[in-house]
Amino acid sequence: MTSLKNDTIVAIATANGVGSIGIIRLSGADALNIALKLTKKTNLTPRLATLCKIYSLNNEFIDEAILLYFKAPASFTGEDVVEFQAHGGFMVLKLIISQLVKAGAKMAKPGEFSQRAFLNDKMDLAKANAIQSLINAKSEGAVKILARQMRGELSLYVNELRDELVKTLAFVETSIDYADDDLPSDILSQTKNLLTQNHAKLERIVSISKSRQGLIDGFKIAIIGKPNVGKSSILNALLAYERAIISDEAGTTRDRIEESLNIGTHLVRIIDTAGIRKNAGAVESIGIGYSLKAIDEADIILAIFDGSNLSDEQDERILELLKDSKKQIFYILNKSDLGVKFEKNLPNAMQISAKNSTEILVKTLEEYLNLQDSDELILNSNLQITACINAINAISNAINLLNESELELFAYEINSAITSISFITKPFKRDEILDEMFSNFCLGK
Repeated sequence: MTSLKNDTIVAIATANGVGSIGIIRLSGADALNIALKLTKKTNLTPRLATLCKIYSLNNEFIDEAILLYFKAPASFTGEDVVEFQAHGGFMVLKLIISQLVKAGAKMAKPGEFSQRAFLNDKMDLAKANAIQSLINAKSEGAVKILARQMRGELSLYVNELRDELVKTLAFVETSIDYADDDLPSDILSQTKNLLTQNHAKLERIVSISKSRQGLIDGFKIAIIGKPNVGKSSILNALLAYERAIISDEAGTTRDRIEESLNIGTHLVRIIDTAGIRKNAGAVESIGIGYSLKAIDEADIILAIFDGSNLSDEQDERILELLKDSKKQIFYILNKSDLGVKFEKNLPNAMQISAKNSTEILVKTLEEYLNLQDSDELILNSNLQITACINAINAISNAINLLNESELELFAYEINSAITSISFITKPFKRDEILDEMFSNFCLGK
C-alpha cells in the first residue's frame, strides 16, 4: 500500500520548551529537495549524519544542524524523510519551520506521520496505538507492556486469532458453496471447538486488560469520607506540600481537587473530594456530587474515618456507599494519635495520623500497585477492548447459530467478529477467505 497523500509535511518532533536539541521532521516525495534548498548542498547521503549550515531562502544564516536523510521506503513513514537536529530554542525551530514551509512543505496535522506509516505498511494500528500510549505511559510496567506491543506481540496475537476466525469462516462457506464436494465429515465439530477456544482467548485478554487498565492510563485514587476526618491533610501529606486548605470548619473542601504524584514506579492521579454529609448547602451539595462521581471513576478508594471518635450516621452513609463497590478500597482510621475510639470493624483498617506520618499508607499503596504489574499481554486502549468485546458477542451468536445449523447467519456473525478484531491491527480483506478456502480444500475437480 502506498500513501494517499502527495504533500511533503513538516513538524517539530520534540516536546515544547527549551532544550539543547530540537528535531524537525520532513516527510514526502519532495523532502530531500526542500531540505537541500536550506543547506546549499547538492545531495545528502542516506543514513549518514551530516553537519550543515541552515540558511533562509533569502540566504540569511539561521543555525548549524545535523541532517539525517532516510530514503524511501527505509524510513518511519515509508517516504523520503529528512530530520533536522538543530539547537532547541523555540525561535530557532520556528524560523527553520517557516523557511521549510516557504520552500514547499506543509505543516503536518497531529498523527499524520504515523498515519502515513500505517498507509505505507510500515506499521499496523496496534503498533501505532502503542507508540501513542508509550509517550503517555504512567508506570514502568506500562512501558514494558507497550514495548512488547512495539515489537509486535499484540499484532501477532490478534493476527493468529484472526487467521483462525478466517479459517472457521472458510470451513463454513465451503460447506455452503461446495456442498457436493468431499469435505471432512467432522468439519462442524472442528469449527465449534475452534470458536470456543477463540472465545476463551478473547474473554481472558479483555478481563486482564480491564483489571490492568490503570497501568496504561494511570491509576486514579479517590479520597472520600465525611467532613473533618482529615482528607485534605492526607492529600497534603502525600503531596508533601499544602495543596488543599485545612480547617476545622465542615465543608471547607467544596470542589474536586486533583493532583498527580509518584508512588514507587507509578504515576497516579489522586482526587480529594468534598465531605459527604446530609443537610449540606447548595454549593456544598454540588461538591458532594463530584465526590460521588469520583468514587465511580476511581480505581482505588481511600475511605477515611476519624479514629478518635465513635462512628455516626455520616460514617454509616459512607460505608453504605462502598458496600457493593468492586473497587479496591483501603480503610483508614485517621487521627489515631488521639487514641482509637472508632468501633466499626473495617477490613484491614490502617491507623495513621496524617499530621505525623503517612508512611504506612504510601507503602501499602506501593505494594498494591506493584502487584498490578503484569507480564501478560494486555490491550492498551478502550477502542481495543471494545473491539474484542464486539468480537466475543459475535462469536457467541455464531456458536448458537452453528448449533441450529443456520450456516448463512453463522457466516455473517463470524464476518462481524473478524471485522471487529481487525480494528486492532489492519482492515479485513475478503480475499483472505478465498485464499483459505482454496488452500485447504481440493475444489477444482
